Amino acid sequence: MSIKFKKTYKFAFKSTALITLFAVVLLSTLEYLFDTFHLWFTLAFGLLFFVFCFIVLQFRVEHFIYRRIQKLYKQLSLLDESDLPNHSVTTDMKTLMQELKSFARKKKVEVKTLKIQEEYRREFIGNLAHELKTPLFTVQGYLETLMDKNIKLEKSLKKKYLKRAGNGVERLIDVVESLDMITKLETNEMHLNKTNFDIVAVFQRVFDLLELKAEEKDIVLLFDKDHYRKIFVYGDEEKIYRVAINLIENSIKYGRISGTTEVAFEELTENKIIIRVVDDGKGIEAKHLPRLFERFYRTDASRQRKIGGSGLGLSIVKHIVEAHEEHICVESELEKGSTFSFTLQKGEAEQNNLL
Repeated sequence: MSIKFKKTYKFAFKSTALITLFAVVLLSTLEYLFDTFHLWFTLAFGLLFFVFCFIVLQFRVEHFIYRRIQKLYKQLSLLDESDLPNHSVTTDMKTLMQELKSFARKKKVEVKTLKIQEEYRREFIGNLAHELKTPLFTVQGYLETLMDKNIKLEKSLKKKYLKRAGNGVERLIDVVESLDMITKLETNEMHLNKTNFDIVAVFQRVFDLLELKAEEKDIVLLFDKDHYRKIFVYGDEEKIYRVAINLIENSIKYGRISGTTEVAFEELTENKIIIRVVDDGKGIEAKHLPRLFERFYRTDASRQRKIGGSGLGLSIVKHIVEAHEEHICVESELEKGSTFSFTLQKGEAEQNNLL
């Protein structure tokens, strides 16, 4: 890229005029002092001197100043050459300085963004290492104990250790499968098999599956009202089933003892419905809400390790919903509970009467 100043001639003209005026005055003074004043000679000298100085100054500005500015561009370590045009640019000094300041601000924002991304990357790798390391060490410990010939174990204890090792393997598989699903969703490699299906039936299946887990904490799973009419939506039933499982399972994990988890279906527009999963658990601090759907993000790392889980559930939920070109959001207040809401397109099989 080369730079040409469209107003440098003004600088050269003004500077040359001042120099020429000074030279003419000096020459006239000398001629007057020596009684050799010739008007035509002074004018001719002034004109030639002006042209000479103008050319020299213009050349110096065009080939000295902007070349150094161009060199400054090239020396910027964070310069992305794709930001610069390949053709010559005609501008003035004021505009160029404004563009340089704008460029510097843009690069400052990019550097700040990269620092944040690097921090997230380190945090993600650390959390991933922890999620893989914990079950691996668990499996390794139990298997080494079982294989140690110097340790005599009862048959019941061996079964217990094998079962715990198996649980560790299942947790590893869950983490790997969850990561694989997120990767496919992020790269649009996950195929959605969209059909019309009853969303009420999907959540009822989830209630049946997680009923025992809920009973352990005396949590009641319920709909906000009796849904005798089927509510059809259009989407990938298997993926939405995964969304429902993750949301209900989270509400049970972080819900209060003897609490409730309620699912509500509401008509949002003529062709959209919104599904809300509401619990009366401990809630989430406002500062955590913007990052809640990030992979492995922890609002309370020590508590999460005690509860278990891959730490990928909400991230999977977000990607599945967004793969359907829909939206998900969360509202929460400490000691009052949380509400996760997501939208889906109504099914064509039936115009649902939700009320």
